[in-house]
Formats: sequence, C-alpha cells, structure tokens
Amino acid sequence: MHEDGVFDGMVAVSYDDDDAISAPEVVDPIVDLLVDLAEGGRALEFAIGTGRLALPLAQRGVEVEGVELSRAMVSRLRAKEGGDTLPVAIGDMATIHVDGRFSLVYLAFNTINNLITQDAQIACFQNAAAHLGPGGFFLVEVGVPPLQRLPVGETILAFACSDTRWGIDAYDVVSQNFSSHHIWLQDGSYRQLTVPFRYVWPAELDLMARLADMELRHRWGGWKKEPFTSVSDKHVSVWQKT
Repeated sequence: MHEDGVFDGMVAVSYDDDDAISAPEVVDPIVDLLVDLAEGGRALEFAIGTGRLALPLAQRGVEVEGVELSRAMVSRLRAKEGGDTLPVAIGDMATIHVDGRFSLVYLAFNTINNLITQDAQIACFQNAAAHLGPGGFFLVEVGVPPLQRLPVGETILAFACSDTRWGIDAYDVVSQNFSSHHIWLQDGSYRQLTVPFRYVWPAELDLMARLADMELRHRWGGWKKEPFTSVSDKHVSVWQKT
C-alpha cells in the first residue's frame, strides 16, 4: 500500500469534487456548529484532509491545527488560499501528539471508521482527550451502521448504481469490519478503489468516551442539530472532557 494509505494522490486530486461533502450549503452549517463549540478557543481537526472544514473555520476566526496521515491530501490543502498557514502534523490520529491544549477536537465524515480495530478507535478517543483542556469537547460525525437493511445471512449492500459509478459495501457482522468498493466508468475504462473500515455503534462510542474520561453532552441526527431518532442514518455526537 502507498505510504498515504488509500487516500493517495489519485484520491486527493478529486476529493473536493463531491458536492455532497464540499458544497457551501453542506459546509456552512458544519462550520457554524464548530465555531459554537470552540467557544473562542483553539480547534484541532483529526484527519484534516484537504482543509474542507478547517479553512472556512479558520476564516471565521478560530485558530485551527490539524493531523493527517496522507501527505497527498495535505498537499491539496497547501495549494488552497490560506492552506499554507495551517499547522498540520503528519501521522496517525490515534497516536500522534501535537503541542498545546484545545477547546475542541473534531473528526468528521465517518473518519473514525478508517481506524479498523476497536483498540485503535479507543486510542483515538484517548488521544483526543489528551489534547483537550478541562471542559473541552470532542466531536465525531459518523454513520449509523445500516444493518437493518441487511437480510439475515447477506453481507452486501449497494450504495451507488449508475452508468458511470458503482458502489458496494461488504460487511462482516462478526468483526464489525467492512469494505467499500468503488468503481468509476469513463471513456471505456474504469477506475477501482477499495477502502477498509470498521463500523461502530453510538453506545460503543459512548463507552470509548467514558474510558477516556469524557461524557456525552449532545447527539444530533445532523449538523443542524436535527433530532437523533431510530431512523437517523448518521449522528453528530459531542463528548466533554470531565
């Protein structure tokens, strides 16, 4: 595997092209909530990527730093206006340490699932807590495992199907690991990408937080503080360092 993992140059160059995660109407409510939670203090983004959230957050006056495993993604960040001024540490968000204390540590868009063992996910919570000052917040955005859609004995769910793109998730309900398989078709050729994940339940995340001396303060069904219900397909959860 490339040193940047699955998020290499080929992925990084087109990462921001997806309006579902990068359009202003998507990003603005996220930044609004992050500004509120930062409460005038410093923010640290685990998996800062191309700066999709960190750059507009910094433009709102929040002092932002980042952690990122992929140099290719950071290279895209650096090419953007203001991207050369954000401090970014290259490394694993479960183990890397940066100097200082923060009012907010946040981890968006299912990235907690990129840590493919429970131990690594626990370590990520502990690392977040270690970077927070007293009363600081750790925020995670992640999907609710869609296992209600899996008939007993089935392991495959399609999430995209068109003339130009196919997407399939393959689940192991014993290990909680799954793989997302992406295929893009263009001009008679195709490009394929497989990304490994580990899905995690809301209650499991709450226990990870307790192990890191944090308590649940908020759980919403989205960035606009929609109610979290039995049919929510994702949640935005906030834990506070005790």
